[in-house]
Formats: sequence, structure tokens, C-alpha cells
Amino acid sequence: MNKIKLAALQLQLNKTDNLDFLLSKLNDLVKSKDDLDIIILSELAVGGAGAKNCNHPLSKYEKIFSEFAKNNSIFLIPGTFYEEDVDKVLNVAPVFNREGNLIAKAKKIYPWLPYELDVDSSDEICVFNFEDKGNIGIHICYDLWFPETARALAIAGAELIINPTMTPTKDRDIETVMVQATAAQQQCYYVDINASGEQGNGKSLICDYEGSVIDNANNENKILEAEIDFDKVRESRMKGFMGLGQPLKSFRDNPFNPVNYMDKEYLDSLGDLKKNKS
Repeated sequence: MNKIKLAALQLQLNKTDNLDFLLSKLNDLVKSKDDLDIIILSELAVGGAGAKNCNHPLSKYEKIFSEFAKNNSIFLIPGTFYEEDVDKVLNVAPVFNREGNLIAKAKKIYPWLPYELDVDSSDEICVFNFEDKGNIGIHICYDLWFPETARALAIAGAELIINPTMTPTKDRDIETVMVQATAAQQQCYYVDINASGEQGNGKSLICDYEGSVIDNANNENKILEAEIDFDKVRESRMKGFMGLGQPLKSFRDNPFNPVNYMDKEYLDSLGDLKKNKS
């Protein structure tokens, strides 16, 4: 059977410098549950927001989280970190396997502009195979707002999409609706893990391939858990959503490219991407 068990930690985090707290919670989790395959933390969980003059790059913590994954024989996505890449600063989510190897790295495609300043965009997607059981895709926070990113992951084979996020704003409720819709549209499991406390307003959730909520939270410290059955995703994609429409196969057979219909004059009329005056 192609199943894995995951846990995603919604935690009440300080604005920055959360390493010791996170390691404590991670150690408590693996002591209490010995059957987990993968653990996921929220976006920028360790260092918080603010790329300029960042004191919390991935390179500073890579060895720490690699050793945790290896010592506990578990896959780990320890949230996201800023990382310099040539002349860019990217927001990246590393993936460590049971041997502590860095096997994949998701790069945020859409920074939350005009607010997430000093962070550059990526044009790469991240999908990796989990021990020949199934394919996992990762995109980060605001990427959820762009259905093209989830579609790209799905048509690259992702059967589970993981989205570390850090949302403290009043639009969080609509994001939870998007999570359910994305899971249904792409016929895949979806994990959306937010922080609470000073970093976010919680409301994390996990949905199945029909958009049904498996587990969710308010704004408390909570471990969200799910058993991911990759075979059920494949069956849904083969037989159709609830035995009805087969959207992934329809897209395969008739791919639609919205860029062909882009009206540049209209889009330019919307003005520059900048903060509203208020």
C-alpha cells in the first residue's frame, strides 16, 4: 500500500528567533509518535519575515535540521528560509530525507507584493518522489493565490501539495476556501500550515483529494495529522472526482494556456504594483 503518515505543526511563534522552541516541539512530537513519515513547519518559522539584512539564512540551519531528520529517520520540511542565489534573495522550503540529505528545495514563485519586499520570484516548481510511494509538490504561501502554480505541480505528477504559509492578515478565511478548492481542482491532498502567535492567525488545514477537510485548527498550538493514500488519489484521477468529472485528464487532452488571451493594455491600465495610499 502506498500510504504515508504526516504531521504539520501549527505553533504560536514569536516574530523571530524560534529555533529552540521549534526543536523542542519537534523532539516532543517524535517521542510521542513513532510512526510518522514526514513533519512540516510553517513558512519562515525560525526567523520570521524580512529578507533585507536577514540573520536567518538556510545555510545557518541546514546542518541542524539535517541531523534531526537523520537522527529520527524522518522526512522534514522545516518551514522556509531566505537564501541568496547569485544576485537574488529567494524564499525556499528545504526537504530533508531520512538520511538527512537535502533532496529538494521549493522556491517561492510569487512573493506577496507589494508587501514582501526584497524577495525575488522563482520560475521553478518543486516535485519529488517519496520512497516510490507517491509524488509530493511544494509551493509557498502566496503561491496558493495563483491556480497556475498548483496546476503545474499536479501535471508534473504531484499527488500531495504542501504549502507552508505565514498569514497574519484578514484574508486568511478566504485562503482556507482556496485550499479546499485547490485540492478538489487538482484531485490531490493539500496541506496548508500557517503559524499563529506573532507570526500568523492560524486556521491551518489539511484536505483530501475531494476537498474535504481532514484536520484543521483555530489559532492554538496544534499538531495536524493525516494519512496520505496515494492510491486513492490515482483512483480519483482515473475514475473522476466523486466518480464524475475527470479534470486532470481533460486538461491533459485539451491544455488551455491563458497567456494566449492576455490583454496587456488592460492589465497595464490597472497601474503599478505598489501599496495603496491610506
